[in-house]
Amino acid sequence: LISACGAFTFLSSAIAAVSGLLMGYELGLISGALLQMSSILALSCKEQEVVVSSLLFGALFASLTGGFLIDRFGRRLAIIVASSLLVLGSLILLPYESYGILIVGRISIGISISLSSIATCVYIAEIAPQHRRGLLVSLNELMIVIGILFAYISNYAFASISHGWKYMFGLVIPLGTLQAIAMYFLPPSPRFLVMKNNDEAARKVLERLRETSDATEELTVIKSSLKDEHQYNFLDLFRSKNNMRARMLVGLTLVFFVQTTGQPNILFYASTVLKSVGFQSNEAASLASTGVGVVKVVSTVPATVFVDQVGSKTFLCIGSSVMAVSLVTMGLVNHNIHVNFTNICRSQSPEDFFLQRPGNLTDVSNGSLKDLFASMASPERLSSDAQRSPNVATTGELNRTALAGGKSTAGSHMESGEVPIVLKWLSLASLLVYVAAFSIGLGPMSWLVLSEIFPVGIRGRAMALTSSMNWGINLLISLTFLTVTELIGLSWVCFIYTIMSLASLAFVIVFIPETKGCSLEQISMELAKQ
Repeated sequence: LISACGAFTFLSSAIAAVSGLLMGYELGLISGALLQMSSILALSCKEQEVVVSSLLFGALFASLTGGFLIDRFGRRLAIIVASSLLVLGSLILLPYESYGILIVGRISIGISISLSSIATCVYIAEIAPQHRRGLLVSLNELMIVIGILFAYISNYAFASISHGWKYMFGLVIPLGTLQAIAMYFLPPSPRFLVMKNNDEAARKVLERLRETSDATEELTVIKSSLKDEHQYNFLDLFRSKNNMRARMLVGLTLVFFVQTTGQPNILFYASTVLKSVGFQSNEAASLASTGVGVVKVVSTVPATVFVDQVGSKTFLCIGSSVMAVSLVTMGLVNHNIHVNFTNICRSQSPEDFFLQRPGNLTDVSNGSLKDLFASMASPERLSSDAQRSPNVATTGELNRTALAGGKSTAGSHMESGEVPIVLKWLSLASLLVYVAAFSIGLGPMSWLVLSEIFPVGIRGRAMALTSSMNWGINLLISLTFLTVTELIGLSWVCFIYTIMSLASLAFVIVFIPETKGCSLEQISMELAKQ
């Protein structure tokens, strides 16, 4: 595997993909840290919402401005800046316990993970040999998923330690520092060097990456395609020249489906849903977070390893169709169980126990669920929010149970005895199959396709634009999910997601090009003709 893409290329890609690990960790982390911080700093719901969305704000800002940075100063430099910002943001958070500092730290972490997610995909796609590009770009997605699993583990490990959140935030500092230093010694992207008219340096870099004594041929191809592409400016993304508008629409629609097939929201309720279908609280809680995290990692591996043989288009088709099947199953199961969802939504939230607030609990818990939703929007695809989410729910379930003297206060009217055992396990199985299908298809593959379909000269800006769309829709969907579910019920939400999955399947079949084994230049030329 390593010999096939060259040891040095693999090493460079792996070091760049550490960004993914850091990003996944930061995304999965906040749920556990927020529980502790809200009690220490006595944060109101509104304040928690601000803490959580400050990361989002940073990320949205970075995805709007980051593209220019990446195209102007280079992919490698952007990754170095991103890891330094992450370290800086985490360092700011440690010594002080204040609300203002918390927000500043989270904004800089948001900027960092958003910038690194765009830069890493572009950097890896541009240094990878064409027959192994899928594997190397998907490495980033695999690292994100592993990062989220680590965040779970650290949430559990530090949950009961006083000031545990400082350790949670602090753990990324050594890793971020190491990555910034290591990236400094790696070569810049050869395509970026050609873009900056530095052909000699680009040839040397290609020779190191490909481990050959003569990379002239590949260099010539890159140069000839760049001649045609160098004249792009940002507005060309919306013009018909070289099919740019169509390519942009394909990119944006793909991102739209990543969001609207419901991954983060279904998962946010993983433990609540499983609980209402009759799993007892601790069992459900640990199943939801650990099970989902493990399934995520396990199913991202085959997608990463085989993408270059099978092709991203095939994986997208498989993923979307399996998602549709598992969502129908989930919808039917929930339809037969009649989950009283409103009641679950309104059950008391852990923050109330910590702060012993009198007054109207309904408003409070509804607010805090909204914050948790805001916390879920991620610059990366849903896959990552997905993982963070069950943990939010999990921590809540555990606290409710513990603090209510062992009797859960989640407002489901059902005893587990009433739910047929078949339905109970079917519900869990369909949830896990759904997670796995997302991790094979839309999770990693959509970002691989996005890093391939745009011309070199404008790739950074194009990816940044799709990334900001990703954030925007994510925020919108996450914040309206509660209201919609209360209106139409969970099973109908599942059916809507089913329709979106089928629509994404049709979209992939008709519009997504099969790119396996083609060089980035060939892909760009083919797309310019269509």
